[in-house]
Amino acid sequence: MKNPALIFLSAFLVNNIVLMRFLGLCPFFGVSNAVETATGMGMAVVFVMTLAAWITYGVFHGILLPLNLVFLRTATFILTIASLVQLVEMFLKKYYRTLYSAMGIYLPLITTNCAILGVTFLNIDNKFNFLNGTVFAIGTGLGFALVMLTFAALRERLDLAPINPSLRGYPISFIAAALMALAFLGFSGLFGLT
Repeated sequence: MKNPALIFLSAFLVNNIVLMRFLGLCPFFGVSNAVETATGMGMAVVFVMTLAAWITYGVFHGILLPLNLVFLRTATFILTIASLVQLVEMFLKKYYRTLYSAMGIYLPLITTNCAILGVTFLNIDNKFNFLNGTVFAIGTGLGFALVMLTFAALRERLDLAPINPSLRGYPISFIAAALMALAFLGFSGLFGLT
């Protein structure tokens, strides 16, 4: 698949990183209590994911591959992502203090968000060029943000719903996430993408 539009649609809907690949579940459940924090987390992930895809592409193809150091890709990619998250954290702490406070511990957890690391690996494994890797990262990040916002809105509504006390909180959240995953599974036939 070399068409950037199909790569974007596949990453955004069909193979959604959270609901189809089950990566990035920690921030998905941890930060999706309110739409505002979910929006902030979604945009931070899009930013970090895109920059990580750019930088890791250059590091892999410019350093690791020519020097036959491919075995260092995991450590190198994690260091790259950790550095980018530190930049985002400093920016939010300085300019968006309320969002920084609302995200709490989940902001540094972007460093260990396996969705971001997964995208950097998938770019290499799928042999995407720089453009297709960028499109894939943006599509995946926006797909992550879409799912975060949708789930946060759903959880806000569930907090007001008359639900059995034994299902309140995470139990009903897991049920809602499973139903969302089933709904996104319906996109698998879209444009013949798998």
